[in-house]
Amino acid sequence: MRRLYFLPLIYFSCYSVNRDCVNFQHGKFKFTQIINGELKSSYFTRDSLYEIENFEGKIDTASIRWVNDCEFILTKLNPISNQDKRPIQMRIISTNKDTYTFEYSLVGDRKNIQRGTIQKID
Repeated sequence: MRRLYFLPLIYFSCYSVNRDCVNFQHGKFKFTQIINGELKSSYFTRDSLYEIENFEGKIDTASIRWVNDCEFILTKLNPISNQDKRPIQMRIISTNKDTYTFEYSLVGDRKNIQRGTIQKID
């Protein structure tokens, strides 16, 4: 009976998720999502201090604080509402050649975690 417990352990320990997060700390990116039934894209540029986003002609800038190579906190520099004032926690959970999958939520709100995929375009 012990062997049955050991076999799943071997199977799961051989599978590892690629997390080359440093490759995604700088560059130009595209995030596509469905909003009100329409596919919409947001483009942004990220460097070590800032992320500048362009969504439907509106430009928004946020500061970046890297917690580790795969986690960072975004804080809008010019928030319009109280909701915009709350920082967003981002965590890269897997990477591929030119895309990464991430989880995000408002800081302190672990009940409402969302996921998405971002493509590096430059």
